[in-house]
Amino acid sequence: MNWSNWSGSVSATGAVLRPRTEVELGAGVRDARAVRATGAGHSFMPLCASDGLIVCLEDMAGVMTIAPDRKTARIPAGWSNKRLTAALADEGLALANQGDVNPQSLAGAMATGTHGTGLDLGNLATFARGFRLVGADGEARWCDAQTNRELFEAQRLSLGLFGIATEIECDIVPAYYLAERVRKMRWDEARERFDTLTGEHRHVEFWFFPHADHVILKTLSLIDPCEAPPSTSDIDEAPFRRVLGIGAKLPFLIPSLQRMMMKTGFEGGRRGPAHAIFPSDRTIRFEEMEYEMPHAVGLEALSVVVDWIRKKRLPVSFPFEYRTVAGDDIWMSPMNRGPVAAISMHQYALMPWRSLFADAEAIFRDHGGRPHWAKRHTLSRADVDTLYPMAERYREVRRAVDPGGKFLNAHMAELFS
Repeated sequence: MNWSNWSGSVSATGAVLRPRTEVELGAGVRDARAVRATGAGHSFMPLCASDGLIVCLEDMAGVMTIAPDRKTARIPAGWSNKRLTAALADEGLALANQGDVNPQSLAGAMATGTHGTGLDLGNLATFARGFRLVGADGEARWCDAQTNRELFEAQRLSLGLFGIATEIECDIVPAYYLAERVRKMRWDEARERFDTLTGEHRHVEFWFFPHADHVILKTLSLIDPCEAPPSTSDIDEAPFRRVLGIGAKLPFLIPSLQRMMMKTGFEGGRRGPAHAIFPSDRTIRFEEMEYEMPHAVGLEALSVVVDWIRKKRLPVSFPFEYRTVAGDDIWMSPMNRGPVAAISMHQYALMPWRSLFADAEAIFRDHGGRPHWAKRHTLSRADVDTLYPMAERYREVRRAVDPGGKFLNAHMAELFS
């Protein structure tokens, strides 16, 4: 059976290995010609595709070990964020931040710089303090800021190029609780007030249907301890699913459908433990491109791309998602030049998306943006070198630990061989 990603747009013919032990994993990697690791398949780029061996660590044995000071934990790398955050909650602990879905593996989320929202909160890769890696020779090695420092710096956002992570030492924090509020706000007001709102709430984001005049604003704020909510999602997907079905058959109706949909109310909210409030059910399949813009120009860039869509009445069926993320010092992180505004552009999986994304990408690049590695982009090797001063040093570490290129696939070879 062929492997495919979550949206169904990427497939591969490689054999899938689901090891139960590190010894089994090491033997599989050592004997393979080419290897890529996969988690939940939430990458829209062909990061995990291989015609060799595709490794999934979901079934691998492992336990979480919490440090005596309860500030870090050693975590099985193949655990999903859902499993991990539930296990941490049982211990009165949490991750400092999460994204809005949680099926991804911890290793996969860190390897691609996956993030939540919060101007003072970094992507998940910033939480890593060490990795146990099975290398191209099948042997396991540890790396952190003191041991194998160069490997650790590259591995922090690895794109799967340096080995298969089996254990990750990760920062953790005491458990906390959040109040979610979802409401409608006019686009011009949201643009004017966004920076103020980020100072008033721990997390702020919004969704913006490009043919409508309102955004759906979501804020999360710290509260006292309380029980988990009965709902597992922030918004009911059913009305949106019906609109998408109509729009896929009659794309010219999309602008009118979006304006009609945004005339309805969007008031709602939940309260509970952070790990139960961050994620929401997302069951509608889509394709996604995300660009991390310098924070200062994020709202301007979004305005330009929305104006372009409106002028041409383009059938963009999904809303844009707008979030903020703190800067970091990770070599290949899109956030390593300072805080960013993350602009996600989606399209319903049953509708054309390639030309729309290509034209929007040009606008984002003109505003100094860099793409999320797991979302759709068209970067070339030259682009990578221009956008990332540490790119060649990253390649040097890759060549040192994997001289035969076992962890490359065609996509990765184009950028990092």
